[in-house]
Amino acid sequence: MRFLTLLLFCALTSAEAKTGCFQLARLKYGGGGDWYAGPTMLPNLAKRLNADLGLNACPEERVVEPLSGNLYETPVLFMTGHGRVEFSQEERQALREYLRRGGLLFADDNYGLAESFRAEMQALFPQRTLKVITTNHPMFRSRYTFPNGLPKIHQHDGKAATAYGIEMDGRIVVLFTYECDLGNGWEDVGTYPDDPAELHEQALRMGVNVFAWFLQGARAK
Repeated sequence: MRFLTLLLFCALTSAEAKTGCFQLARLKYGGGGDWYAGPTMLPNLAKRLNADLGLNACPEERVVEPLSGNLYETPVLFMTGHGRVEFSQEERQALREYLRRGGLLFADDNYGLAESFRAEMQALFPQRTLKVITTNHPMFRSRYTFPNGLPKIHQHDGKAATAYGIEMDGRIVVLFTYECDLGNGWEDVGTYPDDPAELHEQALRMGVNVFAWFLQGARAK
């Protein structure tokens, strides 16, 4: 686990000192979208991170809001949902500083999130853009190998599952997974009867890869 940023080190030590384990965090956002979608997503991912990376992740997720004062207790903020995303100017400022100091915003489109999320990212980083993360990126081989990039868990509009990122100082600070639905793949097997266990496994492996890549420095290339 090389290249730990100061934020990551502080988050790991602070969170574990308080809870005895590393907290996975879900970002609560405004705008009316169901930020709470998929309550079994992060607990299932936590189990797999413990098994594959020895991360000592807490069994339950923590809900974080941009202005709640606990942003810096975790280095990765996960967000998902189907509806609209909206941040205030103060929230954007807090998120921008958090990301600048070493955090990662990991957004997984649960179908319907993309349009407003892209608009918010443009407002958050007006001089930067979400760019496609190609299949030769280190994120796709940080723990498991995904030669074709993101696994496609749900069909949505039938487009290819694609990862996008916003880069800052040689690392990616925003990861956006689109037409993929990784989070639904992390939910309990059987939540979606048409999804075979193999898709659940692929989604969890990709989730492990995201965290392994982040712990290795979230390199942009």
